Amino acid sequence: MTKNYNYISFGNWERVDGEGNVISMSRGRMFEYTRPDIEKRLDSLNTAAVSFLEKIPTFLCSEIKTGENSVSMLIKYGRISDVTVDRQEVSATFNTLIDFGEVEFKNYQVAASALGVDRFQVYRTHWAVREGDATEVLARLGELKPDLADIIGMQGGGADGGSGVQPPPRAKRSLGTAESVESFLGLLYQSSARDETETFFRGHADARYELTPSLLRKWENGDWQFLPREDRLCKELLIAHHDEFQSDQYCFDRLVRMQHYGLPTRLLDISGNPLVALFFACSCNSDQADIAGEVIVFRVSEGRVKYYDSDTVSCLSNLSNLSYDQKNRLDLGLDLCAFNQTDVAKKLLHHIKSEKGFFEGRIVPDDLGGIICVKAKRTNSRIKSQSGAFLLFGHGATLPDVGQDGIDITRVTIRNKKHILDQLESINISATTVYPSIDQTAVHLREQHRIQSSGH
Repeated sequence: MTKNYNYISFGNWERVDGEGNVISMSRGRMFEYTRPDIEKRLDSLNTAAVSFLEKIPTFLCSEIKTGENSVSMLIKYGRISDVTVDRQEVSATFNTLIDFGEVEFKNYQVAASALGVDRFQVYRTHWAVREGDATEVLARLGELKPDLADIIGMQGGGADGGSGVQPPPRAKRSLGTAESVESFLGLLYQSSARDETETFFRGHADARYELTPSLLRKWENGDWQFLPREDRLCKELLIAHHDEFQSDQYCFDRLVRMQHYGLPTRLLDISGNPLVALFFACSCNSDQADIAGEVIVFRVSEGRVKYYDSDTVSCLSNLSNLSYDQKNRLDLGLDLCAFNQTDVAKKLLHHIKSEKGFFEGRIVPDDLGGIICVKAKRTNSRIKSQSGAFLLFGHGATLPDVGQDGIDITRVTIRNKKHILDQLESINISATTVYPSIDQTAVHLREQHRIQSSGH
């Protein structure tokens, strides 16, 4: 059975040192460097998730400090309790069982190996859930602090190393299973629409796919694939193909175009047309034909639906112009006035003013950490044909399986994909109409009119 432990790190050593035992972490730093499958089981931070966090061992550490011939960090071992969650922060009481004090290591690789974490984690404020045996970590630290052997033996011997406690199951809400267009629409009709909401859809050919924009995807070990280089990705594409973006008035327009050409962005494509989403849920390689697909249904409150020229959209989109270091210095827990006096807020304002000269220096920090639905200009044929819109993810934003305030999520499992594709073809929903570019039309026609071998 897999074992887990909390790894909580702060850049400010005072947050770890001393007698204080109340810790707080920005929601945006929760579950960084955590395996994606575990993160999705915890990111709602509901009662079951909080209970899991309180039951597993915890290492509370400072970020690493470089000395002349070695590196060092403060390390404590214990448990957390009394976890409270709000929109911006997660707070908890840390109960110290072993205080290792300042521990020296030969280099940061040795420190990371001893703690069972990724080498970049020792430099970053965050809260991760790591796979591994806490008692083995205690044993490695004990070799560096032999004077604590007795207490490590007592506390470590009584620890379960995180075994016997597993993350709660995924909390997906299903409307049912569809094996035809008729049954699919029937399930949607049975799901009553809510007042003052708009409905959008997204199709996944594999129900195991996550609702995560390409920019925010992680490797299996929890490392970011693209986020630390977001600003560089955007600028390099603009440099290489500047003429393509001449007509784009806003940063959001550029992100839409970048998304269209396959660059990782903080946008997640959704559609106002359920049949388009159904087509995507069934479109797959032959080796995926028997794998269950999924159509995700989003009920979005009117307050979270914005247009391409919205000020909130400009604020979130221009996060893409900040460096990774600048994003890490965003403190969304500050009040409006204090936040807008910070250097990084002024940098963000500079980028916003480049597209909206009239914009006042009153960026709402709470908005920057949210997710909004944006109706884009239909500037390319694909957005037109797919009734396209986008979910725009703010700083540190994640979308739990059941949604969040203002975004309700349900799902329809899709099977019998070939039959459904044939039905959709008969009502003119096909690759030719969903992907109206000439190259996609040519591919579709090639497959549609291929003459099968007679066997001779």
